[in-house]
Amino acid sequence: METPKTAEFALIGKSVVIKGELSGSEDLYVDGQVEGSIELRGNSLTIGPNGQVHANINASGVIVQGKLDGNVQASDRVDLRKSAIMMGDIVTQRIAVEDGAYFKGKVEIQKEPARPEPQPEAKRESVPVGSVASSASATGSTSSGAPPSVIAGQKK
Repeated sequence: METPKTAEFALIGKSVVIKGELSGSEDLYVDGQVEGSIELRGNSLTIGPNGQVHANINASGVIVQGKLDGNVQASDRVDLRKSAIMMGDIVTQRIAVEDGAYFKGKVEIQKEPARPEPQPEAKRESVPVGSVASSASATGSTSSGAPPSVIAGQKK
């Protein structure tokens, strides 16, 4: 039994059957049966060799050694071990499929999430009461003649 590497994990034994929504904030090892949905954002799910899961999964990492029928959204990685039988679609950043694993579905590899660039604060102009403030428009062209949307190689 390949259990999660962290000290805090939950275990669903091979005689346990769960139907419904499963969510948590610790790693989970399933060697029983789960039907429904599994939500472990930021944590990992391992489906053991006796595990039978019929669910959509959202987790940081997913290791499949048993049977999985459902879609997987993994923010980090999906591993299909040689004993895995999986039917469903995978969206992840990294995937490993061992020789002997069965997989039917499609895989979408996502790049690492883009980090938002800090936006400069807009300058505020003091305007005396009773006077009219002028406003600048960002829809014209720049002094280089290029539209603002292509400055510095960035298209909007």
